[in-house]
Parts: sequence; C-alpha cells; structure tokens
Amino acid sequence: MELNFKTYGSGPPLIILHGLFGMLDNWQTLAKRWQEDFTVYVVDQRNHGKSPHVNDFSYPLLAEDLLGFLDSQWIFRANFLGHSMGGKTAMKLAMDHDDRVNKLVVVDMGTEKNTPVHEEIFDSLLTLPINSLEKRSEADAHLAKLIENPGTRQFLMKNLSRNPGGGFRWKMNVESLYENYAEILAGVEGNNYEGPSLFVRGGLSNYLPEAPAPELLEKFPNANLVTIPEAGHWVHADKPEELFQTVRDFLLK
Repeated sequence: MELNFKTYGSGPPLIILHGLFGMLDNWQTLAKRWQEDFTVYVVDQRNHGKSPHVNDFSYPLLAEDLLGFLDSQWIFRANFLGHSMGGKTAMKLAMDHDDRVNKLVVVDMGTEKNTPVHEEIFDSLLTLPINSLEKRSEADAHLAKLIENPGTRQFLMKNLSRNPGGGFRWKMNVESLYENYAEILAGVEGNNYEGPSLFVRGGLSNYLPEAPAPELLEKFPNANLVTIPEAGHWVHADKPEELFQTVRDFLLK
C-alpha cells in the first residue's frame, strides 16, 4: 500500500492523518506552520485522496498501511497526529507498535465505537449523478437536499475532481467507505500505550466527552485531555490557531 503524501520542513518527524471523507489537503495550512519545528508528513489514508482505492478497510489494516509508510520513508520513530478516523488509526498503531511512536496527538476521537451519524451524507454522495455533472453548483444543489450545512457540503465537494473528458469523479472511494462503514465506526483495541499522549476535544463536539471513557484512560494512562472552546468536530478548521499552539507546546515539551 503506497500511500500518497506530502512533506514539509525539517526536524523530528510529525505524521498527520485526516478523518473520514478527508484528505491530506485539509491539513496543509497547519502542516506548513509546524514545519518550523518538524519534518511534517501529511498522508492520504487508503480510499481517500490519491492513495489506492481498495475494498478492504479496517483499523488494523490502516495501522499496517502506516507501518509500511514509516518503513518506506526510513522513519523508525515519529510523532503522530490523527483527527477523528485518523485518530483511531494513530491509536491502533500506538497500541500495537508503541516503539514506533514518540508522542501521540488525537483530535476529537476516543477509543470506543461511534454511533452512526453519516447516513444522510452517504445517501447524498451515492445518489449524486457524478458522471453527468457539468459544474460544481449542480453537485452542491444535490447535496443540499439532505445536507443543510454549507460548510459540510464544501468539505465534501473538495473530493470532486473534474475528468478531462467531461463530468467529475470522486477522489475518495465512496462505495468502499459505505460498505465498510461499520468498520469505520468500530472501536480500537490493543495493548496499552504508555507514552505521552494528548487528546484534544472540540468544546462544541460530542465525539469525545469532557469526562472520557474509563477505557481510554486505561489504554492511554499518560493521556492529557485539552478542550478547545467554541470548536466543533473539525477543530483544525474552527480554531486553527489554538490547535496549532496546543499541539506545538505538547510536542516540544
């Protein structure tokens, strides 16, 4: 699995993993700021962005993809930041290969199984007549039938890529993500990670409770929990400055 990635800066490695429906582009602005202290790698996970589109999808597989990426770049040990689904990937790697993780940052995600909240998004994506679209506004009008929030629609539409011969295609593997949705919602299990970890929650999000599940503190006994007020699930989009400084302070401490 040769994952697509971009890299910035120099120094100790910091690897950034996006969430569901995301891609490495979502994190480039912050990556370019962290490059002053780190060699930052922003990575497309399988079935997202320009990484391979395949049928199989699970957190053990995503962690193995990441392990292969480390080996391909001759990186033995790195700092990791994962948002949402990417946070679960990073946690799984830390649980199974703690010798490869220096410090772990998880943004707005815990270890437990999540409740389904993306049904309308999948309905909109799967019913979009993507091959016959002539302009992006047509896609936005279709998605708006079920997705009220314009910010969410714009986030999803970043995955639209125009075909040279007309029409559009998805940068993400929508069908595989839908078929493997139960795997995406699944909790992560493994050994305890004893290294330094930081869990950043959005104050307006319900993905990671202010009082985290006992399982999380058991699996990550050296965890610190920080809440960024007025941020939703997409903390990096809502409060980029606060997230930048919180992560930098933790990694350089």
